[in-house]
Amino acid sequence: MPYVFTNGIRIAYERFGRGERVLMIMGSAAAGRVWTMHQTPALGEAGYQAITFDNRGIPPSDVPAGKYSLADMVADTRGVIEGLALAPCRIVGASLGALIAQELLISSPELVRCAVLIATKARSDAIRNAQAKAEQALEASGIKLPPDYHAATAAMQALSPATLNDDGTIPLWLDTFRLSPSGDVGGGQVWIDTSQDRRKALRDVAVPCRVIAFEHDLITPPHLAAEVAEAIPDCDYVEIPACGHFGYLERPDEVNSAIVEFLDKS
Repeated sequence: MPYVFTNGIRIAYERFGRGERVLMIMGSAAAGRVWTMHQTPALGEAGYQAITFDNRGIPPSDVPAGKYSLADMVADTRGVIEGLALAPCRIVGASLGALIAQELLISSPELVRCAVLIATKARSDAIRNAQAKAEQALEASGIKLPPDYHAATAAMQALSPATLNDDGTIPLWLDTFRLSPSGDVGGGQVWIDTSQDRRKALRDVAVPCRVIAFEHDLITPPHLAAEVAEAIPDCDYVEIPACGHFGYLERPDEVNSAIVEFLDKS
């Protein structure tokens, strides 16, 4: 696997397809290959080249010790764009990846042609702040939860009621969560502060954007995602029904259509 050397570490990346480049930024504790289940094939069919990468803390990218900051993640992503000579490029980010994309829009707009912000927010409300503090307390305690507990909790947080109530498919989801990285892998990402209110800064963003929200998202709910679309001057808003925080996996056809339609016109 090829690497970009930036910000003192190695970042692993992959390219898929040919055409104008789209950088895909994945969320916390998840590998870039998650995009390859549904999104990179759709982008390739639409005539784009998708570039995925593994954020710091996710092998085979480096896993530096200590607590990571949002500034670290943004610097890494900036390094990927500059190291691969992608600028100005289209960006698609999900969850933490969308927050990284927001910071690039604010601090380095010359690197971005347009952006799709999936499952995003510009601030945290009381319950989201409480959840983040709880996850940090668990990480600090050193307690390692059993895979079955991790799987059930992650499913309840990330999936829609329709998926959770489907006895035919939920065992496959639980198996996926059991095998997904947890514990030390990506642990430094737990300390990233996502609570700052960025609505004022987003009002100065000058590139076209689209926010994609998911009806049953408990982690970045639609009312917080809508605030991002309201803050960015040239930004529209799409809400996909009947899916949770992992809507790009639960309802990939609708999400892919929303991504491609926006990229084609931007």
